[in-house]
This record gives sequence, structure tokens and C-alpha cells, in this order.
Amino acid sequence: MTLILGIETSCDETSVAIVENGVKVLSNVVKTQAIHSNYGGVVPDLSSREHVNFIFNVFSDAIKMAKVKVDDIDVISVVNGPGLVGSLMVGVSFAQALGLRYSKKLIITDHVIGHIYGNVLTYGNLEFPMISLVVSGGHTSLFLVKEDFSLEPVGKTLDDAAGEAFDKCAKLLNLGYPGGPMIEKYSKEGDQNFFKFPVARVSDYNFSFSGLKTSVLYYLRSKDKDFIEKNIHNIAASIQKAVVDQLLSVMKKYFIDNKKRMIRSVSIAGGVSANSYLRNRFINLFKGKGCEIYIPNFEYCTDNAALTAGYAYLKYKKNEFSDIGIKVYSRN
Repeated sequence: MTLILGIETSCDETSVAIVENGVKVLSNVVKTQAIHSNYGGVVPDLSSREHVNFIFNVFSDAIKMAKVKVDDIDVISVVNGPGLVGSLMVGVSFAQALGLRYSKKLIITDHVIGHIYGNVLTYGNLEFPMISLVVSGGHTSLFLVKEDFSLEPVGKTLDDAAGEAFDKCAKLLNLGYPGGPMIEKYSKEGDQNFFKFPVARVSDYNFSFSGLKTSVLYYLRSKDKDFIEKNIHNIAASIQKAVVDQLLSVMKKYFIDNKKRMIRSVSIAGGVSANSYLRNRFINLFKGKGCEIYIPNFEYCTDNAALTAGYAYLKYKKNEFSDIGIKVYSRN
């Protein structure tokens, strides 16, 4: 039995988890920083300070919930990027301190790969090779995932991430933050074909969402307040459809173009993969296509430490440990 304690502080969630053998989650404590809702987005300096305030209590709660002692832990994993540098440093510093205090080895993990691993925590064994779409507030990327869980980058956003586009559009509609859940909430009562916002067509298997934000801005400027209030559900639904149309059209194109690679499965991951409209359309798109379909449980969509603790088990089996001098990075 291998117990891995994971630490996640890449953005605005402070999280510590303990996972057994890479799949059994004994605890997964997540503290979300509510303060950012006052600013309509994550403020990096505030995020770092909140992590400092929360990290020890979150760690203590995770240990208690798992009913283990720190001495029982085999190794400590920590996300060192991509993410907000100041926030990442809090998690890395805490991991280093724990490692020194308790003589534990360290494993660093990539935040994006961790999101994909959420499907392992949900299903156990996966079929490879697998196409995985990672979509969140900071990332929109398409990968081919191989048997050893190594990634071949396929495409990425050339500007805004899909979650970022949701946030910006929600702000234009005065729906609040975070924008993704608010857009989804209002969309449930709206007509997705009310207005056709543009869906970008870019080279290869890449994405672009900056044009959508601009289109929404000019559309709202052309309408009076009463019209927007009366049709806000329809507008939100139309925005949601435009985002999901692009995500799935690119994924479908890659799947069709690469049939010779014998794709065994498809998956989504990241915060936006919690969107029920995306989940339903993703299932309908690939149903009957001869591949397994993986969607992570809701608790493994957003940032949480179970993802790093789970994925670290693969690196633990290969003896891929880190030196104490861990560096962080903001982007891949």
C-alpha cells in the first residue's frame, strides 16, 4: 500500500488530499477562496495570501479525514505548474517544509496532466491511446494520451481559454463570478439558437475565443437594457452553444483525421468539463463511434489535490522524485 499526500495551490483553491495506490481517495479537502468574487476574477496577490492563511488547516483536516498520521505517508506530491507563480510557491514551500520535517521524498506534477488523471480516479482503468480535451479557466488544450500517460500535444487555444471566455461574457452580462456556472445556470431556461455568435475556425486543431468575447460585447452594446434583461437566458444559452460548438468541432475533426492511430477512448477534463451541456453533447457526439467515453466525476473536474496525489503514484512507481529545490512555472 502506497499513501501519497498531494498539495494543490495553482490558482484559487487550497487543497490537500491523501490517495492510496493512485486510485483510492482517503481525503480530498478543498478550500475555495470566495474573496475573488468581489473583483470579478482571481487577483494573484490575494490568492497567494489566502493560500498562506488556509494551507495548514486544510492539511490538518486532510490528515484527520484520512485517519492517518504524517509518518504513514510514503511521499509528498505538489503541483508546480502551470498556474499563478505566487500561489504555486505557497504549495511548493509547504511541501518542501513537510518533506524536511518528516524526511519524505517529493514528487512534482503538472496541473494539466492532473486534470486528465481525474478520469482515472473516476473509472480506474482507461483505454489508450486516448484523446483528451482539457478545458478550464486557464487552459484549453487537446492531447493524445498514450499508454504510459505521456501526452502528445495536439492543439491549444491561441488566446483566451474557454473558461476565461465564459467569465468575460458573464461579466458583460453582470451575472457574477465565476462565470461558467452562471452562464450554465441561465442557459437552462434559454433558447440556444436565439442568436448565432461566431465560432472561430483556426488552423490545425487549435482554438480561439477572443472573437466570441468581442462579438458578445458589440451585440450587447447594440441592445437596450430592457431587451437584455428580457432575453438574458437566451443570450447566455447562445454563448454557451458557441463555446461548446468550437470545443467539440475541433475534437471531432482530430478524431476523424486520426482513425489510423486506433483511438481507443475520448475524454474531457478540467473545470469546464463540469458543464452539463458540454457533458451531454460530448456523450452524444462520440456514442456509437467505437471508443470508450470518459467524463470525470464532478469533484475531480475543478482544481483539487487528489489529482496530483493520484497522478504522482505513476511517477512514484518509476522512482521519479524531485530535488528539494523545486521551481514553479506559469505556463507550459
